[in-house]
Amino acid sequence: MTAVHVAAVDLGASSGRVMLGAVEPDSLVLTEVERFPNRPVRAGGTLFWDVLSLWAGALAGLRTVGRGVQSLDGIGVDSWAVDYGLLDASGALLGNPVHYRDERTDGVADKVLADLGAERLYQLNGLQVLPLNTIFQLAAAKDTPQFTAAETLLLVPDLMTYWLTGSVGAELTNASTTGLLDVRSRTWSLKLLAAAGIKAGLLPDLHEPGSRVGEVLPDVLAAVGLTGPVPVWAVGSHDTASAVVGVPALGDRFAYISCGTWSLVGLELQAPVLTEDSRLANFTNELGVDGTVRYLRNVMGLWILQEAVRTWDADGSTTDLPALLAEAARAPALRAVVDPDDPLFLHPGDMTSRVQQVCRRSGQPVPGSRAELVRCVLDSLALAYRRAVDDARRLSGQDIDVIHLVGGGARNELLCQLTADACGLPVEAGPVESAALGNVLVQARALGAAPADLPGLRRLLRATQHVRRYEPAGDHAVWAAADTRVPRSDTTTRKATR
Repeated sequence: MTAVHVAAVDLGASSGRVMLGAVEPDSLVLTEVERFPNRPVRAGGTLFWDVLSLWAGALAGLRTVGRGVQSLDGIGVDSWAVDYGLLDASGALLGNPVHYRDERTDGVADKVLADLGAERLYQLNGLQVLPLNTIFQLAAAKDTPQFTAAETLLLVPDLMTYWLTGSVGAELTNASTTGLLDVRSRTWSLKLLAAAGIKAGLLPDLHEPGSRVGEVLPDVLAAVGLTGPVPVWAVGSHDTASAVVGVPALGDRFAYISCGTWSLVGLELQAPVLTEDSRLANFTNELGVDGTVRYLRNVMGLWILQEAVRTWDADGSTTDLPALLAEAARAPALRAVVDPDDPLFLHPGDMTSRVQQVCRRSGQPVPGSRAELVRCVLDSLALAYRRAVDDARRLSGQDIDVIHLVGGGARNELLCQLTADACGLPVEAGPVESAALGNVLVQARALGAAPADLPGLRRLLRATQHVRRYEPAGDHAVWAAADTRVPRSDTTTRKATR
């Protein structure tokens, strides 16, 4: 069989990329053709995504693809979750999407939960309460002129797909992150829409991963130099849904950590867990490919380290991160630990002073050097992963033999080893581009060029992608002791889930 060639437009919170996949039943080759920054912009007191810059980056990547292949068999788009664009009656975008880290949602979750009831909300949508959830963003925005004028809401990957094809729709895995989907029926919840004061017609029809959304419009084909028809496929458009497809697991007794700006830590299940214990533990039930449920907890991830590096480099210098990580590996372990999910770390800013503030306030040694701060952040992340993995196992009743750490964090050898040590389980790290690989595989399967089931797709990944294994070392009990020292903040999120 001739290989199919498909393009994955994979948009992360800090960068976007266009990847070209060449897939046959026993071969999978992924090539990066374009990478571009994703830089939020603050204007008029609001933090926005520069969505037109992302669109331009996607087109540049597809233009490069067009110069390298005679024909393209498909395009799929995945991105981060929860953020959206609003369209007017003519289909025009009503301004740049607001960034989930914007302060407009501060305190909104408490108000919505007071109206709807935390228990009732969890029984309907099964989601972890985070101030950035779409339902809370809409509650903050619903009296604005843009919201009043809006006729259609499109999540970011659906917006990109709309510009590619002219077709309006909502892919299921990303829709499940909004807080407006009924996790049992896998449909928009009219009860939640009514309770939140959102008109039902604002949300488009849902479609499953693997379905054909449309074809690339003639003007887009001309702009990127491709010959049509080029189909556009729905993939797991939430990048974590694609990343979980891209986990090279050999069985079903695994946990995953999709580690980037955020870390999504959890299990793949066949049904949601909607118990009161699950709600109080702040676990989320998001939908995955092939009817699965991504049962997970959102952890702040590498954002704290990324933002610290950004502020260090604000004077035009460049941090040598590999050297800094090597120095951090030699720093004393577990000297000071923080809660990565403290809302103090949610918004952009000086993370060094914030970490120091938490350590000082909790009576712990204050990191003085950059290496000490990096070690504090990575030790703290490993502890957060330990808590999430243990809670997922306890709440779901599913045993775990191995942790698969995929995404950009798989490059961080120190974090991978610390995660194995903290969790007391082997960690298999890689692939780095798991979201793009999952995107490519769902398209290739729809085209008949890849195995029909998730285990088959993962065997193909296992045979073609690099994975490095880290065995747990050291005294596991020291991590349990360190966990008791983590300062627990009395946050809006935690209060809302009690």
